[in-house]
Amino acid sequence: MEIFNGRAATEEYMSTHSLTFSTPEMTLKKFALWLGDQVNVPGKNKTVPRLLMYINDVNNQSNNSDFLPDIDESFKPSGAVTDMFKDLTQGSTTKCHNCNYPLKTASKFCPKCGSKQQ
Repeated sequence: MEIFNGRAATEEYMSTHSLTFSTPEMTLKKFALWLGDQVNVPGKNKTVPRLLMYINDVNNQSNNSDFLPDIDESFKPSGAVTDMFKDLTQGSTTKCHNCNYPLKTASKFCPKCGSKQQ
């Protein structure tokens, strides 16, 4: 049985294309066109639609969990969101200028002594 690995195709597309000022409709149309682009097959002298590069043969494979639909609805920031908030997400710490208590970079007040941070 052959199955389309949409997760891998979507991750590659989203990592290489800017979606600035795109609506979901436009993004879906661009993705469909991208899947239809002719690409060279590695190791062979022919071109095929990109969609065929994401079709996997799943016969005789014991781990079918790789091909189940992605139903995880948790938010995983990527792209511009991670660049904008990378200082907050890295868990970097500073010290309180008054009592040397370890603080997160974005802390405005020290929880130990209550002094305002700069």
